[in-house]
Amino acid sequence: MYCVREVTKDLYWVGANDHRTTLFENIHPIPRGVSYNAYLLLDEQSVLFDTVDWSACRQLLENLEHLLGERALDCLVINHMEPDHGASIEELLRRYPNLKLIATEKAFMLMRQFGFHVDGHELVEVKEGDTCTFGGHTVTFIAAPMVHWPEAMLTFDRANGALFSADAFGSFIALDGKLFNDEVAFDRDWLDEARRYFTNIVGKYGPHVQKLLGKAAGILDQIKFVCPLHGPVWRSDLGYLIDKYDKWSRYAPEEQGVMIAYASMYGNTEAAAQALAARLCEKGCTKVAVYDVSNTHVSYLISEAFKYSHIVLASVTYNLGIYPVMHNFLADMKALNLQNRTFALVENGSWACKSGDLMQKFIDEEMKNMTVLNERLSMASSLHADKAVELDTLADAIMDSMRT
Repeated sequence: MYCVREVTKDLYWVGANDHRTTLFENIHPIPRGVSYNAYLLLDEQSVLFDTVDWSACRQLLENLEHLLGERALDCLVINHMEPDHGASIEELLRRYPNLKLIATEKAFMLMRQFGFHVDGHELVEVKEGDTCTFGGHTVTFIAAPMVHWPEAMLTFDRANGALFSADAFGSFIALDGKLFNDEVAFDRDWLDEARRYFTNIVGKYGPHVQKLLGKAAGILDQIKFVCPLHGPVWRSDLGYLIDKYDKWSRYAPEEQGVMIAYASMYGNTEAAAQALAARLCEKGCTKVAVYDVSNTHVSYLISEAFKYSHIVLASVTYNLGIYPVMHNFLADMKALNLQNRTFALVENGSWACKSGDLMQKFIDEEMKNMTVLNERLSMASSLHADKAVELDTLADAIMDSMRT
């Protein structure tokens, strides 16, 4: 059964929703699913913008057959070749043998690498600023390399104001009928998953996103719809969306607040983390989020690290090193290029308390533009009453740094 929605006159969402896949890219949990968005333009020529994951190909085909009727599919524009968007290309070529493919040079290279038999078809290679006309609609192509693959591009339709934005401006969560941003409570229900999507998928490439935002600024007054490959279509409040992307891609904190991430073997480091959270709230900072790195997937930790201005790392010492899951969190923050944060450290060790020095060394030597507060809470096995002053001093240092 087909499942389509009209975006605007002659433009339709023909994608699919996925609640069966548990790990996006086989690494990031998606408990609320994800959508694979594709869009069909019915002009003098019929044009499909991107395809879907192979698991959703049947739904895409039913959607196309419903809208096309006896018409053929004339053109396929590929903005992004990652398999969750490009995997159905080969099947479309079989069903529509006269299909014309429009993509960048690198996208065609990737099609061949994935084993798609494209060379017997009409291939139109496009680059920054090129245009294609399909009848009443003329589109312009915008290069977006490394957002987040090197072949990526965006396509802008000046006739209807639709910007097909590839993986930019996307989000986890299946649409489940609600296509547009103003059909959901985005700030309440979607923002955390949109941030988690950006920070883990695109976060490393902030400078490239900044370049793309600069290009988008030149046509912002003409954009009426932002059509990403995951998540809702934006037809209102574009400033809200762009502000979030601007902050995330500049590695600017979204909020002044404190993320406390703890690694605890037997609960003693956890108790110290909770005590610190309570002290901060007593002192007036209630934007405090506490996470156990052992049972919180690192994609959520990364998202929260991008959100908050201050990060407390509380780790037990393990085999004279940083507790492994805390070390992994540090490595992921480095890999995703997180910058411009203030860290505070809590260390614990029963017979050799080394984790604090090692965490500071990692932050100082492996990460960019980070500040580590001089105050540190050190424990031997557990937090005792004689550490109350040290705990307060650390909380005060965090509060003072938030005021500067």
